[in-house]
Amino acid sequence: MEVTKKTIIGDVLDFNPETAQFFFEIGMHCLGCPHSRGESIEDACIVHGTDADALVKKLNDFLSKN
Repeated sequence: MEVTKKTIIGDVLDFNPETAQFFFEIGMHCLGCPHSRGESIEDACIVHGTDADALVKKLNDFLSKN
């Protein structure tokens, strides 16, 4: 899976649940909420005041090794 800023959070979590750790690290603790699972990474990062590009890089690095 190649993650982009437009990727839906729920799709990432369904592909590999271990990616939740990266969302938790930046304060996204509401991953079980249907609304958060339907958000793009970019939209969630805007709401949480974090860098979407940095999160996308971490996710892709992790997924390329697993």
